[in-house]
Amino acid sequence: MRKSALVIVGAALVLGPAPSRNVELTRWEQQANNITIVRDDWGIAHVTGKTDADAVFGMVYAQAEDDFNRVETNFIDSQGRLAEAEGESAIWRDLRMKLFIDPDSMKMLYSKSPEWMKTLMVAWADGLNFYLAKHPDVKPRVITKFEPWMALTFSEGSIGGDISAVNLGGIQAFYSGSGLRAGAEPANGAAEHADYAETAFDENGNYNDYEPRGSNGIAVAPKNTKNGRALLLINPHTSHYFRAELQMTSEEGLNAYGASTWGQFFIYQGFNEKAGWMHTTSAVDATDEFLETVTEKSGKYFYKFGNEERSFIAKKITIPYKTASGMATRDFEVYYTHFGPVIRAQGGKWVAYRLMQDPINALSQSWSRTKARNIDEYKKSMALHGNTSNATLYADADGNIAYFHPNFIPRRDTKFNWRQPVDGSDPASEWKDLLSFEESPNSVNPASGWAYNANDWPWAASGPSSPKQADFPAYVDNGNESHRGRHAVIVLENKKDFDIEGLRAAAYDTYLPGFDKSIPALIRAYDATPASDPVRQKVADQIEQLRKWDLRWSVSSVPTTLAIYYTQTLQQAGRGGRGGRGGGRGAAAEPSAAQQLTALAAACERLTADFGKCNTPWGDINRFQRLANQIVPSFDDSKPSIPVGFPSATYGSLASYGARAYPNTKKWYGTSGNSFVAVVEFGKDSVRAVAITAGGESGDVNSKHFNDQAQRFVTGQLRPVYFYPNQLKGHTARTYKPGN
Repeated sequence: MRKSALVIVGAALVLGPAPSRNVELTRWEQQANNITIVRDDWGIAHVTGKTDADAVFGMVYAQAEDDFNRVETNFIDSQGRLAEAEGESAIWRDLRMKLFIDPDSMKMLYSKSPEWMKTLMVAWADGLNFYLAKHPDVKPRVITKFEPWMALTFSEGSIGGDISAVNLGGIQAFYSGSGLRAGAEPANGAAEHADYAETAFDENGNYNDYEPRGSNGIAVAPKNTKNGRALLLINPHTSHYFRAELQMTSEEGLNAYGASTWGQFFIYQGFNEKAGWMHTTSAVDATDEFLETVTEKSGKYFYKFGNEERSFIAKKITIPYKTASGMATRDFEVYYTHFGPVIRAQGGKWVAYRLMQDPINALSQSWSRTKARNIDEYKKSMALHGNTSNATLYADADGNIAYFHPNFIPRRDTKFNWRQPVDGSDPASEWKDLLSFEESPNSVNPASGWAYNANDWPWAASGPSSPKQADFPAYVDNGNESHRGRHAVIVLENKKDFDIEGLRAAAYDTYLPGFDKSIPALIRAYDATPASDPVRQKVADQIEQLRKWDLRWSVSSVPTTLAIYYTQTLQQAGRGGRGGRGGGRGAAAEPSAAQQLTALAAACERLTADFGKCNTPWGDINRFQRLANQIVPSFDDSKPSIPVGFPSATYGSLASYGARAYPNTKKWYGTSGNSFVAVVEFGKDSVRAVAITAGGESGDVNSKHFNDQAQRFVTGQLRPVYFYPNQLKGHTARTYKPGN
């Protein structure tokens, strides 16, 4: 409890003497009078304020109404305070966050922020605190009062961010007692992405789908559209219910609609009346690992840098955590070089991790782009270089389209392989300045008339008009071509008559290019096997189903089921199988004909055991269900669910549904993939859009908006967006001011 008191005192030093509760409440109520919230007939909030700060106050208040738990959880996580709510199991996650985000540093940065940003951050904290004041029945898990500086701890909006790429196992091995001095390495020796360390199959043999996290974005130029207007597809692939759909408008030029990550005060993926932006996770190299040569002298640690011997910076981090008998703490002495914190050991050396730590510019860019009304204004926001991991698809009312590569790319010495940890003792490993817009692989108004990204490399972003890989240093992108990327090119090339419905249909195109080699290979294996072979005889009917299959998914498709279960069975046996962004996770030597047929037979046996027959339609297995508002959901085969046709993006489906069976289920239930989908058309004088949100807008299980979009979501039946006030006529469920 003493730590909480110190945090509040620290905030007071930045913000000045804390006003009395009554004075605060009066100030909040006065600001609330400047704000109107209109809830449409889908429960979506349209927030209008006199100033941008009013709009921020109102939109975050509306978010808290819809799902305060998710709002708070994001900022518990961003401050490294999950263990205070979840207990000892979250200690290492908290330590990872606190290696990079220090409250005292955030408060100092807040004090140095531009006045306009301070105003927005104050409005953000006020909106959340006003919500708590008006809802005393809502009991925060950790954060009982929001402070303006907290907005800087989560400034970018991506589902993971650069910090989440740090291996938790490495941190635990290094900082757990004697592991530090022993230079302990994680048990698996892995350096990459501990958050994805789960095995493909759980302890019950159920498949854990490696759903590619990321998104799809497509921009189509007027010359390729029916109405001569630019089009934009917004299709983030995140955890379901990860973002709120809303609109925020002010008399200071703000009018943005789209998806906002819970608790953040900007539209992360969306559009205004003149321009739209869709972020997709990229493989840009925006972080690096440095191998440090360490010596110990009199209990102190030093690292080599050129001819110097520099002292590690030691720092104490305390992690409070919940126990059955109350709060406890655990202290860590952590170490930093000038590159960044030490995150693990490797080969007898310590590994320091470097990333962009500039939350002021990151938050400034996240906000300013929502007000950009043309491509020059959007590029001006990019000049802040605050976007580290997201590629952007852009379209506007002037007819411009673009693929923008992430714009935080440090210039590096190309003698190093930056995909691996580099020698931190070599001064040549220092980051230099940042690459300019012209030095990055962007594609603006490509001659092809389209641009896309599906979490793959930029070298196919606009077909023959794409940037050329040979023109850029290798570190600008570490990606490859995904099955989704190939699929996007198929639906975009040679089509000149796109409209809103045409682009929506492309986003749900049913082709599965991830099977275009494996299924023909399986059929060839069958044909080459003697007719007397008993395994061949077992799978004869299934092979005929697959032979006639057009590689397209649907809820009634038996071949979709067979192909997916067959691929998983091969993967489980270590005989290859397709997955991952590049289509190669778990790849092994090409399986023999006997191994392929055996895998199909085994898949058939599993289907029969689970569903009573091998030839089970895909929609009988792949289901959407929302029973409660748990962040970690649970599912139940005995309760209602809805069939879903589109499968995992692993197989090249543009519409993505990351589903699997659970220990208590046979059916598969999705938790990620398509979450918010919108198609936007930009006219000179107006913008038009359709959209859908997974499940519904509200996190309240008793609200009619908890699951009212589910059927539309699973069928891709997007609903009209009410962007203009006159469109809300006849579609308004409630109009009110925050606090009423």
